[in-house]
Amino acid sequence: MLQSKSIAVIVPCFNEAQQISHVLETMPACADLVIVVNDASTDATADVVRKFMEADRTPFMPLTRRVRQAGSGVYARAENLALEMEREAEQRLVPCEEIRLPTSRVVLLNQRYNGGRGAALANGYCYARAHGVACTATMDGDGQMDPGELESICRPVVEGRADYCKGNRFKHRSARRAIPRVRYIGNSGLSLLTKIATGYWRISDTQTGFTALGLEALENLDIHLLYPRYGSGNDLLQKLNIANFTITEVPITPHYAVGEQSKLNVPQVAPRIAALLVRLFAQRLVKKYLVQTFHPLFLLYAFSLLALLVDIPITARFLYTYFVHHQIWMAHLTLATLIWIFSFQSLVFAMWFDINDNDRLYV
Repeated sequence: MLQSKSIAVIVPCFNEAQQISHVLETMPACADLVIVVNDASTDATADVVRKFMEADRTPFMPLTRRVRQAGSGVYARAENLALEMEREAEQRLVPCEEIRLPTSRVVLLNQRYNGGRGAALANGYCYARAHGVACTATMDGDGQMDPGELESICRPVVEGRADYCKGNRFKHRSARRAIPRVRYIGNSGLSLLTKIATGYWRISDTQTGFTALGLEALENLDIHLLYPRYGSGNDLLQKLNIANFTITEVPITPHYAVGEQSKLNVPQVAPRIAALLVRLFAQRLVKKYLVQTFHPLFLLYAFSLLALLVDIPITARFLYTYFVHHQIWMAHLTLATLIWIFSFQSLVFAMWFDINDNDRLYV
């Protein structure tokens, strides 16, 4: 526990038999519940975790599963519907086998098929929510995250300063040398796109898996709809922004070459992430600035896109006439230039409004 509030740590893992034991052995005492979600590993990950559980004697605060009963009477209908929706949501999770020993704080959830990192996190989050955990952290099972920094990740959430806290490797003074150059550049590019897609314009290192989430936020998010593959962290940020939850960042130490094996296929993942970020951006604008409330930035973004689409054929026509017929049509040139200027100005004003409106959510 931390300041009398329960702490759970979700450890999603896939084929981490070489690293998972070290992660569990170095888990701080403040963690009351360690939820290892085995994403249908083909190696001995499950056996290693089970062996650790049998030998584990770390003192912990037992947490019991909350049981919600349906109410009665005319005024209980809304709560009963919410309970029904929650049960339906659980049916959409990847089926898993729960293994728990009374002497260990570690719980093993064996997913019946490989659903991806996001699916593993969704199972872990729902398990923590069902047990009423005040703060739920996530930590990958590859050993790249120092469990000793768990308390600093959880403290802003436990103290009520933020609903969500994430680690930031870029804030460490050795980041440019400690992080492999390709990963540093790729992460920086994804961080820039994630700022636009999620509305949290002041964050960076968006691909880190070292995070902490408060119970209030967890109970109000459709966590079962979390993007199942690589990109689940970006999806979670968007969901938090739409619900107007606050986030913060703390510096963490970058760790590489600790024996981990990267399972990321960049050529395969890059197009999926690009499509995901475009979808997240569009969903955020519609849900937050058109459905929930109305803000002029929605119209400005829409006009910018519309003007760009109109300008493309006009510019193409001008270029065709110039290069093929060696003629300059001033009408096409003037119209294309004006539309491009209007599109660019609308985009700048939309982003300005967007930044100002969401700045309050970063603490």
